[in-house]
Amino acid sequence: MSFRLLKNYIQNKMKMSHIYQPVMIKSLINNNGRNNSKNIAKEILSYDPWAIKYYDDIVKLMPGKVLTKNLEIINRDKNFYFLREFNSLSITEKNELIKLCDDKINNFLKTRGQKTFQHRSKSSGIIPSSVRWQVLERAKTRCEACGVSNDVKALEVDHIFPKSLGGKDELSNFQALCYSCNSMKKNKSKTDFRDVRENFKKRVPNCIFCKNKVKGKHLENELAYATFDSYPVTKFHALIIPKRHVVDYFGLHQAEINSCNELIKEMRNIILKKDKKILGFNIGMNAGKIAGQTIMHCHIHLIPRRKGDVDNPQGGVRSVIPSKQHY
Repeated sequence: MSFRLLKNYIQNKMKMSHIYQPVMIKSLINNNGRNNSKNIAKEILSYDPWAIKYYDDIVKLMPGKVLTKNLEIINRDKNFYFLREFNSLSITEKNELIKLCDDKINNFLKTRGQKTFQHRSKSSGIIPSSVRWQVLERAKTRCEACGVSNDVKALEVDHIFPKSLGGKDELSNFQALCYSCNSMKKNKSKTDFRDVRENFKKRVPNCIFCKNKVKGKHLENELAYATFDSYPVTKFHALIIPKRHVVDYFGLHQAEINSCNELIKEMRNIILKKDKKILGFNIGMNAGKIAGQTIMHCHIHLIPRRKGDVDNPQGGVRSVIPSKQHY
């Protein structure tokens, strides 16, 4: 590509969702027209303030804390650290200490290999960009653990149920976490994921919703399925049901909530295609006998609504207590 065409592309035609394209072109120009992906990645990293902030926090919380308070090898003055005995060291001693540090680093990297920095990426592979986008879009720019905005801390896509323990690479098992929550998740969680994994398999023999082959099963994913109600309130009344035997919504794990939400959206689209007269939906569930629950296995109702199906629809789900429906 000639200078004129390249200049025109950069000035007028380049569509940017991030800084990646201009950084890559600049990197190639600065390296005699060619460079490898790792070096280009390092140059992108140099523009990333959140990566710097991440390791700035690591310095303060981990080595900085151990070496200052616990071992008293260094002193700290605000954001500056000082090696206590530095001025008394000869050049030979400094070089020997540097070599010892290099040996420690190299031996550790040799022993741990790729596991060294797995705290920065809980998935053992690359999550497709289309899936990453769906997870981040669903989170609406906020960490799904602490709620911090993406403007404050960069969000990362994390497996809710760890991939190393059998977690799936599917949308319902992903969540958006800020880099702090993602890196601290393993250390802070007291959950025994072996028990959680077995818990997902829980079924009750006599439960109609726990049976392997439910009549009329329409859609399913790893943790939930959708079917049409055998006693519909309106035509195409659907049920979304977690596969694990859990009594009500309040016992669901986050991955199951995500799975159910995905099926609610998919079933809505299917139902709308079946009947163009549908103009709205009621979504709800009964939790406990006093609330009208008859099957003690969590299930979510997706009820299509059409104009004129009741005289006055005002209040919707408030009609569970008829005197309070209209207001």
